[in-house]
Amino acid sequence: MRRLLTLLFPLLLAGAAHGADTVRIGFQKGGGLLTMLKQQGAVEKALPGTRVRWIEFPTGPQLLEALNAGSIDFGTTGAAPPIFAQAAGIDVVYVGAEPPPVQGEAIIVKPGSPIRTVAQLKGKKVAFAKGSGSHLLLVAALNKAGLSLRDVQPVFLGPSEARAAFDGGSVDAWVVWDPYLAAAQKAYGARVVADYTGLPQANGFYLASRDLTQRSPRTVAVLLEQIAAAGQWANTHQKEMVALMAPQVGVAPDVIATWLGRAHAGVTPVTPAIAANQQQVADLFYREKLIPRPVTVAGQVWNWQRK
Repeated sequence: MRRLLTLLFPLLLAGAAHGADTVRIGFQKGGGLLTMLKQQGAVEKALPGTRVRWIEFPTGPQLLEALNAGSIDFGTTGAAPPIFAQAAGIDVVYVGAEPPPVQGEAIIVKPGSPIRTVAQLKGKKVAFAKGSGSHLLLVAALNKAGLSLRDVQPVFLGPSEARAAFDGGSVDAWVVWDPYLAAAQKAYGARVVADYTGLPQANGFYLASRDLTQRSPRTVAVLLEQIAAAGQWANTHQKEMVALMAPQVGVAPDVIATWLGRAHAGVTPVTPAIAANQQQVADLFYREKLIPRPVTVAGQVWNWQRK
């Protein structure tokens, strides 16, 4: 493992630069590249003279609440949390985009469930984290099936509580992302009713406070450069990634392998096309009356000039 870290650090340290005195990074358990960078200490080495603090959150909405409160400066979520945050008046800035998780997030049921289509969720109890990417997946899948969120019984639960409800049979279906999805498939033989296949794609996003982008744009750029380098390495070193991530995330290596096997890691600038796609997410939420007012994405994008 020590040799692996020695090989990995030079790649991640490319483009090191001085940044703000302190940068506080929010991440979620199983947060992919941020979890990896935290474990490696690569950001600290890339930003000499900067104090780096890592703060863990259970889901994206809580992370963005902290961003709004000034408790963190930078973090990553799925597509839905920033839309809910914008609708609530939070000044989130989109600074980078992840590839969309086509199969890494899904609506699942127990193997013996009679539910086999999204239409059969009508009237059923469905667990998901409110304001999360899973919220978006459920709404988009229901919309395609000619239904809306009003046609099911939403049960708003974070991943840990939702897993207990799913295990105990108090909900009929669960919408969740990897690695929780991969863990449920292993533990229960959970069956996928729908993922993002055939639905509008939803990017994940790296987000920053307006203050950080204005006060230290170089810090934001260095963070994104580190994530991009880590993603490039991760995509070609899956076995090593499994070894790194399993103890950090706290799930079995084969679960991590399943998760990483259907993901493509990395980060790109938020292009006009990606911003337009995120605008479609916002418009869908407004049409479904899930947010109180329309929001505009394009004006919240920071222009990352990638090296």
